[in-house]
Amino acid sequence: MYVATLLTAPGEILDATLISSLSNAWGGASARWLAAEEAAEFELPEIPDNFRDVWAQLQGQRIDLCIQPVAGRKKKMLLADMDSTMIQQECIDELADEAGVGARVKDITARAMNGELDFEGALTERVGLLKGLPVSVIDKVLAERITLMPGGPELLATMKANGAYCALVSGGFTMFTKAVAEKLGFDENRANTLLTEGEQLSGKVARPILGRDAKVAALEEITARLSLSEGDVIAVGDGANDLGMLLRAGSGVALHAKPSVAAECELRVNFGDLTALLYLQGYAKGDFAAP
Repeated sequence: MYVATLLTAPGEILDATLISSLSNAWGGASARWLAAEEAAEFELPEIPDNFRDVWAQLQGQRIDLCIQPVAGRKKKMLLADMDSTMIQQECIDELADEAGVGARVKDITARAMNGELDFEGALTERVGLLKGLPVSVIDKVLAERITLMPGGPELLATMKANGAYCALVSGGFTMFTKAVAEKLGFDENRANTLLTEGEQLSGKVARPILGRDAKVAALEEITARLSLSEGDVIAVGDGANDLGMLLRAGSGVALHAKPSVAAECELRVNFGDLTALLYLQGYAKGDFAAP
């Protein structure tokens, strides 16, 4: 059996008539509302041949549609990217703005996240442009520029309340992941280390650089340590360096992802926030734990 989950951005309305019509057309069961006017699901015997056509039509209505097997969809581990996933910004872009090279760095970031550039080379080039920036700017950026992605606190609180292990794995920097992990309640975090000279950034990053392969390694190492299978994991990310872990995890969710990334993933969320990961696992809004 499969389950189809439909959801929209908080504040927008999901039409009950649309849900019942789609379920009837696909020979599905009665709908179960996970959140009034926001998220619903229904079981169906197989993935319909016209699934992607319907998906494309619903995208035009700002509705996300995901279909996955019913069995095993509640996961025991969350593996999450940070930049543009758990937070709404790219940390290196915010640092670049402070250094006066924002436009140049943002262009490189966008191309790297879409898979157009080698991640390690792109990161090295961007970090080089930060040379001489005071280390104190990190705290300034965290306080003034970094905001959590909506739904993140509820996602972490609910998964941890249900016994899940949560790991933050980023191609960004430990100076940011440590703060974000502590704020949201992640059990561990992994990222790159910015090197310093005195009280300034040196323009260099410690080796080895954590990129796509390192995120896959984190998936392998953490699941082995916890005696979990990769199928027990729900992973979420948006960039090309996330694809390895998204394709290996039991559920890999492309959240507001770059086009080249979304095209590779079965579970795509373009309008919902991070609570979508809870709805995809079958949690109703009434099941959410308080952050």
